[in-house]
This record gives sequence, structure tokens and C-alpha cells, in this order.
Amino acid sequence: IHTNTEQLLQDQYGNYVVQHVLDHGNESDKSLIVNGVRGKVLHLSQHKFASNVVEKCVQNANRAERAVLIDEVCTANSDSPSSPLHIMMKDQYANYVVQKMIDVAEPTQRKVLMHKIRPHISTLRKYTYGKHILAKLEKYF
Repeated sequence: IHTNTEQLLQDQYGNYVVQHVLDHGNESDKSLIVNGVRGKVLHLSQHKFASNVVEKCVQNANRAERAVLIDEVCTANSDSPSSPLHIMMKDQYANYVVQKMIDVAEPTQRKVLMHKIRPHISTLRKYTYGKHILAKLEKYF
């Protein structure tokens, strides 16, 4: 599995295998998968099948790994429309990854996420998928 993780998580059936490992596998296998997603969160989150795996990575990673995945999309240029977070919030698949990040982030990191999202509220209202993010934020405000 580990030699073909990137292929599997983008496959319509293979992604379920990777998700199963993330849900039921041992910690070392989970970590290998999470580390395989690092550096590719934006790209994989925009993929129909891989986005489900990224969600599971965010959900099942240990605290340190989760923080790294969330930090990856909360880059310094987060006010820019080309920032990973901004792109993900408006994407039909990636918005679910952002929602999962809001749900499972540690309180301090959730605050950072929300602070980065807040300036985009008016823009998000115009997008079907952005509205999902706004609904999620309202749970925590």
C-alpha cells in the first residue's frame, strides 16, 4: 500500500483502502499515509476521491501531524485569493477538508483558522461551497 499511496488515494476504489487504514490501521501506517499527504494538501483536497482521504488524515492524525496539515493551508499570504485556504474554501471537494479542519483543530489552531477565514466571509456567501464553511463557523462563534 505504502509504495502506491498517492495513486490509491486518487482512485475511485483505492481511496477506500487508504481510508480504512487511517480508521483502523496501526499508528505507524497512519503516519506514513499522513506524511505522504504533507505538502500536497491543496492539490489532493481538490480531487474527488483523494479529498476523502485528506479529511481522514486530518481526523485521524496525531496532534502534531494534524497541526502540520492545517498549518500547510494557513500560509502567510492567506489574505490572497490564490492562498491554499482561499482556494479550498470555494472548491466543491476541498471545502469539506476545511470544515473537518475547523472541527478537529486544537482550540488555538481553530482560532487561527477562523481568523484567516473571517476576512473572506462576504466572498464566501456568494459560493455554494463557501456557505458550508460559514455554517461551520457559526457553530464556533
